Amino acid sequence: MNRSGKTLHAQKLAAQFGGRITYVATAEPGDDEMRERIAQHRAARPAEWQTIERPMHIGVVLVRCDAEVVVLDCVTLLVSNVMLAAGETAATAQVEAQVRREIDNLLDAWHGAQFNMIVVSNEVGMGLVPTYPLGRTYRDVLGRANQQLAQAADEVIFMVAGLPMRVK
Repeated sequence: MNRSGKTLHAQKLAAQFGGRITYVATAEPGDDEMRERIAQHRAARPAEWQTIERPMHIGVVLVRCDAEVVVLDCVTLLVSNVMLAAGETAATAQVEAQVRREIDNLLDAWHGAQFNMIVVSNEVGMGLVPTYPLGRTYRDVLGRANQQLAQAADEVIFMVAGLPMRVK
């Protein structure tokens, strides 16, 4: 059973669009739990969908993509991957700039493309304020990345308890 239903809803939307579908997964199998989650996600996707597993530099993938629909799952892990690559001692401004560059490159590739794109992300700013500086930086940087993507999107859906709520 999935948690909020974001990925399942994204997959249903992609299937409704039809055509060639490319699924870009940003998760990395860092431990047994993540390996199991990734395996479950793979098994849940139709076999005819192309899957590209890439933790960062999504714009490079999108530029070369010939699909009619792209599902990016998920920005939450993409931002985490960029932050981890920067290192725990990286300055907040440096991390913010690297994430912004990643999202800018993604948007540039998306806007220059001929496919529909479905982007999955989490809204982590609605929870408790993290007690550690790195956690607060992550929450803030992801929140700004989500805002940037939402502004560029034609439609934004917020998933709550498996129910889609149209925001834009």
